[in-house]
Amino acid sequence: MNRHLMFARRTALALALSLAVIFSIAAQQKIECNVKVTLLQVNDVYQFAPVDQGTKGGLGRVLTLKKSIQQENPNTLFLMAGDTISPSVESITYKGAQMIEAWNSVGLDYATFGNHEFDFGPDVLKARIKESKFGWVAANVIDTTTNTTFADVPPYVVREFGGVKIGIFGLVLPETKITSKPGNNVEFRNPCDTAKEMVSQLHAQGVKVIIALTHLSMREDKEVARCADVDLIIGGHEHSLLESHAGSAPIFKMTSDARELGRIDLNISPTTGELESIDWKVIPVDSTTPEATEFSAIYKKYAALLAELAKPIGRTTVKLDARSAENRNQETNVGNFIADAFRRSLASDVGLMNGGSVRADTIIGPGRLTTRDLLSILPFKNSLVKIEITGATLRATLEHGVARSAEDAEPGRFPQVSGVQFSFDARRPAGSRLVDVKVNGLPLDDAKNYTLTTSSFVAIDGGDGYSMLKGSKVIVPPDKAPLDVDVVRKAIINSGKPIAPKVEGRIKRLDAAQKSSSDCK
Repeated sequence: MNRHLMFARRTALALALSLAVIFSIAAQQKIECNVKVTLLQVNDVYQFAPVDQGTKGGLGRVLTLKKSIQQENPNTLFLMAGDTISPSVESITYKGAQMIEAWNSVGLDYATFGNHEFDFGPDVLKARIKESKFGWVAANVIDTTTNTTFADVPPYVVREFGGVKIGIFGLVLPETKITSKPGNNVEFRNPCDTAKEMVSQLHAQGVKVIIALTHLSMREDKEVARCADVDLIIGGHEHSLLESHAGSAPIFKMTSDARELGRIDLNISPTTGELESIDWKVIPVDSTTPEATEFSAIYKKYAALLAELAKPIGRTTVKLDARSAENRNQETNVGNFIADAFRRSLASDVGLMNGGSVRADTIIGPGRLTTRDLLSILPFKNSLVKIEITGATLRATLEHGVARSAEDAEPGRFPQVSGVQFSFDARRPAGSRLVDVKVNGLPLDDAKNYTLTTSSFVAIDGGDGYSMLKGSKVIVPPDKAPLDVDVVRKAIINSGKPIAPKVEGRIKRLDAAQKSSSDCK
């Protein structure tokens, strides 16, 4: 045979074999294409209508985005990381039923509890759970009378897409026991211990991709990521847009009131069932997205209340700082105005409000103030109380208020004050952070008696950990005192002109809000 012909045949055979291998690999790669599961996330959503003067948020807009993403990828789950039943202006009347109805309309898939889910007590939450067309998951919230999960909600769920399984379990802040009203028979177990148990149970069922749906502080989320073999943490609570990483898990949190929609694409191997990679982005929810037409039924049902909330009560010539993080960490003009109104209403030496009571989480004004604005700032309608305490107790109260100011957290206990000026250094150990305290211009006298006006939640219930005030001598009891929101409304109306509160240097943080390099994270 001609040598050139033999060479040509061998070359052709080699090329054919090579092409066969290439096509085989390509076919194999095509067969083994990853399964993509899309997770949509929001957290701390208290209002179904748009916020920030209608420019941001709105569950009708979220529904439009969700429908579009589901068309792109049917393997989509919509998750909510806690806090929706309370607090809000509408929940004052409907105790969160309006939010459940809105979530049902949007098509939420799963939620975990936030601490505020318990604000109206355990029985109301159980009623809201029964009304839900979506699932709740919470592994560490236990009914001690039955030693089962609260309201028998599942600790986790397993979903299968394209032959791969993902597991989702829920975790809730243990401090909910003292910051809300879960009742005596509800226990919040250690998140880390619970997470390890959930991972073990899910692995035993062949689940390789595990997601923690949490309502914890970022510090606690990081602890869970380090101690348990989770692939992803979808969290809430801080009202800040956060991304972090600990252990082998990324941690994602949106802000609040659906101002953003988080999208996380899980790329999962169909052969091993393991997570290959994650893609994620934050989708703005704003006026560029139209509201889904089917959501209009929600607006129609609550139209009368929405109109009532739009009524004006006054004006402000300055921006009112009602943001959550600021009121939980530093003096604000809103905090000063409210604390002043408290003190003056019952003629006390000192007025104090826990910063976590400010719930609007936005800047309001300048311009017209409406009933909604006021109720969004103070939605709980706590009655006030006037008590008598020693200077030593007042000192302990302020120490408690700044005890968590060095942590990666937004402590609701942070004190907004009137009649008091104090400085503190968060680099010092908790319990000894106060540097200087004056009451109405004079040094605090530990042996002297002072009168204090604050909410019954703080003084009577010991809420936010203010247990040192419980049992104090009551001068004006809650049933004889006005509600916090009524006192502030009166202060706005009686001013006779637009209000203009300001930051006056009542609270000075000597560490300049900077954490030392030794802080653990």
